Amino acid sequence: MAAITDPIADLLTRIRNANTANHKLVDIPASRVKQAIAQILKDEGFIEEFERVNEGPQGTIRIQLKYGPEKEKVITGLRRISRPGLRVYTAKTEIPRVLGGLGLVIISTSQGIMSGKRAKKLGVGGEVLAYVW
Repeated sequence: MAAITDPIADLLTRIRNANTANHKLVDIPASRVKQAIAQILKDEGFIEEFERVNEGPQGTIRIQLKYGPEKEKVITGLRRISRPGLRVYTAKTEIPRVLGGLGLVIISTSQGIMSGKRAKKLGVGGEVLAYVW
């Protein structure tokens, strides 16, 4: 198996594919960054639950996707913004908004990975990792 050069893009792609196929669960190779992103998605209401399963050398994060009462998707889109070939940074005063504030911006700051709302409240900027809507 080839090495993954962008693990965050891999996480977003696995969630997007499972969501498109209406799967209830998706397994992702674990890391602290992916676990922090999963925690933000849970806190903002985009996923139902996640848990870390210690199987294999690095473990797995099992994410339970969230759907509406009529099986409509809660996550309608995911986009990786900053990538290994082109890093994208933002100042604390220029944190982007997704869908006029209805979406979510995930930012890697000096104080950890957090949502755009929290970064704005704490007054920190950083690397824009992804948009979720």
